[in-house]
Amino acid sequence: MADSATLAPIQKDSIVAPPILFKLDTITYRFIGDGNFTSGNVNRSLMVLRAEIITSGPVLSIATNPRFTYGKQNGILAERDSYVDLFVDVFKKRKTYVFGLGTLETSNLRGITMRIMGGAGIGYRLLNTDKNKILLTNALVHESTNFRELPTKSIQRNSFRVKGKHSFAKDRFRINHITFVQPAVTDISNLRWNTVISVEFPVNKWVALRTSYENSYENLVEAGRKRNDSRITFGVSVGNRQ
Repeated sequence: MADSATLAPIQKDSIVAPPILFKLDTITYRFIGDGNFTSGNVNRSLMVLRAEIITSGPVLSIATNPRFTYGKQNGILAERDSYVDLFVDVFKKRKTYVFGLGTLETSNLRGITMRIMGGAGIGYRLLNTDKNKILLTNALVHESTNFRELPTKSIQRNSFRVKGKHSFAKDRFRINHITFVQPAVTDISNLRWNTVISVEFPVNKWVALRTSYENSYENLVEAGRKRNDSRITFGVSVGNRQ
């Protein structure tokens, strides 16, 4: 007689495997090149290289937006600035989520040899439709800045950010904007802000022509340097991130 154990049906495991909390299964990216060149009485060249890279999963989302700026005026180096950030968002797909951030920055324009910033905060999706997205975040951060001439400054800041994307005319053109307002916690007059507004004209699903306006302000600067800077650039973006 056959062994009855070999004839018994195999029971499926009824235990459900737990979700993989740190799984990252999607990646979106864009590489952007902007510039502005003039010649004549004033010879000026400006180049801005940017990237936008996001990898995400069910729980975590990791994003970085590095950029490098290089500019000369009448043959004299004006800008050779670099910036790298890292955002780690938890439950980013929810309306409200938490995140941690860290940044490294250097700036020839402002005489900064190294600026390090890190902190954590909360984000809120104010608007999230196919045509309009607005995201608000607020964080407490610690900032340490090494200047060329001034002594090192360490301070705590409140960092408020508004980030948005708007699509018009069946996505024939888009407006993207991001603004940081960062007052010091103990001295609100010690203020930084930065805003970038770009208008994009998609050529296809991978390529878009664009123009950008950027304005930045710092209350504390070295002697002989202005607190406010603005620039307008034109360029192109390539990637699978819309």
